[in-house]
Amino acid sequence: MKTVTVLLGVCALASAAPASIDATYSDAVARSKMLPLASAAYAKNPQNCLTNKFTNAMLKRQVNVKCDAFKSDICSGYSAVLNGDKAIVLSFRGTDGFLQLIEEANKSVFESQTAWIAGGKVSKYFYDAFMGMWNGGVKDDFNTLRAKYPTYQVWVTGHSLGGAMASLAASYIVAANLAPAANVELVTFGQPRTGNKDFAAAHDKQSDELRHQTACVVKPNVKHKKKAK
Repeated sequence: MKTVTVLLGVCALASAAPASIDATYSDAVARSKMLPLASAAYAKNPQNCLTNKFTNAMLKRQVNVKCDAFKSDICSGYSAVLNGDKAIVLSFRGTDGFLQLIEEANKSVFESQTAWIAGGKVSKYFYDAFMGMWNGGVKDDFNTLRAKYPTYQVWVTGHSLGGAMASLAASYIVAANLAPAANVELVTFGQPRTGNKDFAAAHDKQSDELRHQTACVVKPNVKHKKKAK
């Protein structure tokens, strides 16, 4: 599994996989592919964003589930296939509004953590958010796309809260043997601390050997113009 974490607006430590699966971090890929994919999770209709940026891209479904106590506390993400890039995409939206940010911070800092399938413990809020999304439709859509496109790479991305869910999604996919680790690429933007030290070590282990590089990007632009006909 190839992993890159980018802090928005600043240089961040980025983790990449062995040279055998293109370990060199590509700023062009992060900016031109992963950033638009992460941004599209904020759109009411991600297909418009996908059509604008990618060749022969098809949205599978956008999933919205209740994250927690607040009625407006909604987690969201989508699955898609990029036939031009031969990739299956899972992208998760970031924190939506002030109340969700407060709830996320409160549960991440003050509540007990939850054991994770790959090792270590993760924030209960992030765990519940990811599992709600996974069982709310993401799992079924991912398995359907994997069955239809078994040779495609799996690209997982997200911003903020979405970055935490993306990190858990990629880890879960590898731990559950739903896709080969060498075919999974994870790029997150502004990802908060997701788990404890043991989780971080387990996540790194899933990535096989890691190389670290710095990367600088700007905040995602979620406004997408439609192509002129």
